[in-house]
Amino acid sequence: MLSLSHGARRAKVSFSAGFGEENFGTCVLGDQRRTRRLVRTADAIMAHPGGSLPEKMGDPAMLKGLYRLMDKDTVSHESVIAPHCRQVLEKMRACRGAVLLVQDSTELNYTGKTSLAKGLGHVGRGRGRGYLCHHLLAVEAKQRQVIGLGSQQLYKRPKRRSRESRRHKKERLTKESLLWQQARDRMGEAPGGCTWIDIADRGGDIFEFLEQECQPGRHFVVRSKYSRKLAFAGEQGQQPCLHTWARGLKDQGQKTLLVQAAKGRSKRKALVRIAADRVSIAAPRYPRGQHDDEPLALWVVHVREVDPPEQEDPVEWILLTDLDSSTFEAACQVAEYYAIRWVIEEYHKAQKTGCGIEMPQFTSTDRLEPMIALQSVAAVQLLKLRDAARREETASRPATDVMPQAAVEMLGAWRWGDAQRPMNVGEFVMALARLGGHQNRKSDGLPGWITVWRGWTKLQSMLQGEWTAKSARCG
Repeated sequence: MLSLSHGARRAKVSFSAGFGEENFGTCVLGDQRRTRRLVRTADAIMAHPGGSLPEKMGDPAMLKGLYRLMDKDTVSHESVIAPHCRQVLEKMRACRGAVLLVQDSTELNYTGKTSLAKGLGHVGRGRGRGYLCHHLLAVEAKQRQVIGLGSQQLYKRPKRRSRESRRHKKERLTKESLLWQQARDRMGEAPGGCTWIDIADRGGDIFEFLEQECQPGRHFVVRSKYSRKLAFAGEQGQQPCLHTWARGLKDQGQKTLLVQAAKGRSKRKALVRIAADRVSIAAPRYPRGQHDDEPLALWVVHVREVDPPEQEDPVEWILLTDLDSSTFEAACQVAEYYAIRWVIEEYHKAQKTGCGIEMPQFTSTDRLEPMIALQSVAAVQLLKLRDAARREETASRPATDVMPQAAVEMLGAWRWGDAQRPMNVGEFVMALARLGGHQNRKSDGLPGWITVWRGWTKLQSMLQGEWTAKSARCG
C-alpha cells in the first residue's frame, strides 16, 4: 500500500501501515529507534521522491536525523534493503503463475562527488566514478505486475589490468560477469508448483551463466549477443554460426507484439515473424569463465519485424531459451516473456529521474549505499502506482482501499470539484496523471510513471498546503 504523509512537520509524520512500515519496519539496525527513524524517513521520501535530500525531507531536524542515521555502522546497504527483498521472495513463492526474474545493470554516476572518489569504481569510459548497479526485478508474467526488487548489487568496477593473464581473469571471483549468477543464486530454487523464468538482455549472454541456467528446475530467456559456433557440422562440413543459422530458419507464423520504440518515442505495435528450432551451442574455444567444455542443448527463437516504419529500426531478437518452442504458440510465449523485459529500463528511469538517486551529497560510500537502497525501493513503488491503473482487478477497486481518504478527497475536489465523488483506483491514477500533465484523452494512451510521479508530487504539495492553512486558522 502507498501512503501519503502530511502534518505540522511533514517529515515527522508516518502511517503505521504505510510505505515505510511495510518495507522497512523489520529492519535490524541495532536499535528500534533507528528502525523507527528509517520508517519515517522512507515515508517522507515516498511523499516527495524527487529532488535533493533537503527537498525530500522538508524539515531541517528530519534531515539531520537522516544524516545521523546513515552514519551508523549497523545501517548498511544490505540491512536496509533486506526486508523488502525477503517480502518479494515470499510473494514469488506464493505465486502459482509464471514469475519473470528480469536482470539488468545500470550505472550510477557520482563523478562530481569528489569526496567519494576513492571509494567508487569506474563508470562510463573509465573516466567517471560510481557504481554498476545490478538488479533482479520480479514481475508476475500474466498481469505484467511488478512484485518488487529481489536483489540489488552495487559493483565497483576496477580499473582494467593490462597485464592480467587469461587464467587469472578467468578465475577471479570479482568478475563483472558473475553478477548475473550471483543475483540468481540469491533467489534460490523455485518451490513446487512455481515457475520462475530468468530474463536477460544481451549482457546476460555469458556461457558460464547459460550453463548454470541449464540446470534442472531453472528456466530462462536470454537475448543472444554472440554468434557462437554450433556443435554440429553444416552442409559444407563447417560449424555454422548461431545468428546465421537462426536467420535462415523457416517461419512458423506472424504475431503483433508491443515493443519499445527508439529513444524518446513511445511504445509501438510491431508485426513480427517468428521461427524456432533446437540448437546445440559449442563451448568457447578459449574459456573466459569456470564452465565445462560440453555443448549446451537449447532452443533458439528468432523474432524479426516485418515492414517496419521508415523512422524505426526493425525489431530483431535472437533468443536463447530452455523452454519448449516446438509450436508457434510456444515460441510466441517466449517472445512475449522477453518483451516484458523493458520494465526494468523503466525502473532505472524511476531510480534516476523519479527519485534522484544520483543527487545525494555524502562524504563516504558507507553513508551513500544505504541511501541508494532506500531510494531504490521507493522507485519500485512508483512503478506499482502506475501499474495499479493498468490492471483490471485493481483498477476497479475503490481508491480508498489503497489511498488515504484525504488524498482521494483532495484529488476529487481538484479534478471534478467534488471531494465526496466515489473514485476507483483507475480513476484516481488517471486524475493523478492529469495533475501531472496528461490530457486523459483516449488517443494519448495510458500515462507513464513520470507523469504519474509529477501528479503525485503536486498532490503532496496540495495536501501539505491545506494542512498548513488549517493550522494557521486554528492558531
